[in-house]
Amino acid sequence: MLNSLFLVDQGLLPLPVLYMSRYIITHKSDYYELLQNVTRSEEWEPWVLLMLRGVEETSIWTTEKIGAIGKLREDTGRFVKEELPKIYSWELVDILFEQPYCRIRNLVDAKIVGRQAASRYLKELVSIGVLMEQTVGREKLFTHPKLLDLLMSETHEVEPYA
Repeated sequence: MLNSLFLVDQGLLPLPVLYMSRYIITHKSDYYELLQNVTRSEEWEPWVLLMLRGVEETSIWTTEKIGAIGKLREDTGRFVKEELPKIYSWELVDILFEQPYCRIRNLVDAKIVGRQAASRYLKELVSIGVLMEQTVGREKLFTHPKLLDLLMSETHEVEPYA
């Protein structure tokens, strides 16, 4: 976390979006061994080099992940436009990518449509396989399975819409 905040502070990273923990967990034994060498004998260079490699690899991985999310957004927009042209709008598609789930209230708050129409829109998106409806307590959540899968996957691959 401190690495990301330092990069933001130095103007090298606009937002702290690098998930360095993934790299550190993958290289856990090297990380702890080199960190222990820093403590024991002030051998900073190997540890700093490991962390710089981590920043590079994580930056590449994150850039690819962001690109995959952008591609999924475009594919989703195209699919919704083809399948549901009457409800399609980029604002609607944008809402679907703000979070991996959506509520009726999200569409209403964004002034896309009123409550009844929002409910209908989300159910129509479920009917074509873009969203899945789940009841959580008294509330309905509409999850975006392709986005969830992409966010949780190590790869940047997404199954096309059927």
